[in-house]
Amino acid sequence: MSRTALIVIDMVNAYQHEDAGLLIPSVRRALPGMRRAIGRARSEGTDVIYVNDNFGRWRSQHDELLETVLSGPHADLVEPVRPDGTSLFVVKARHSIFYETPLSYLLSQHGIGHIVLSGQVTEQCVLYSALDAHIRHLDVTVLEDGVAHIHADLADAALRMMERNMGARITSSADPDLYRSGSPSGGRPS
Repeated sequence: MSRTALIVIDMVNAYQHEDAGLLIPSVRRALPGMRRAIGRARSEGTDVIYVNDNFGRWRSQHDELLETVLSGPHADLVEPVRPDGTSLFVVKARHSIFYETPLSYLLSQHGIGHIVLSGQVTEQCVLYSALDAHIRHLDVTVLEDGVAHIHADLADAALRMMERNMGARITSSADPDLYRSGSPSGGRPS
């Protein structure tokens, strides 16, 4: 049976983009679910992998990205879910956590076949990442209370698409089977 990893998407963020005003309230609502999921993963020995945009700073290390956002005006949105010393960190360029990143290789090397997605933005990076995971035959769970959106209507549609079209399990951070390995959907549509 394969292992599970929690993937935290784009939460090391300065919120200095055009949609930040729409995103920030949703991030505040999703933070408790993200914190609960991260805390559980760490206490249960589940890998926590941060996959994050690099803000076009190709020379930056993840520590430098973290330092930059923690010294900014929205540090309160990053501090509660910041990577710790055991967290893995992958830098991405755009949208999907898999696009031009070593994540597939990392998951394979760690024997991970089930990923739990949290972070932002539900109707963009989370959706595209779920699709890319699906086509890689990974089992996907999405934390309904641990993802943030820009547009609620699009986020709701994205969650339905992930569940219906990609076989993703949509659940909460309180789900007792959250980090259970195996096929959360009981089979996948193609």
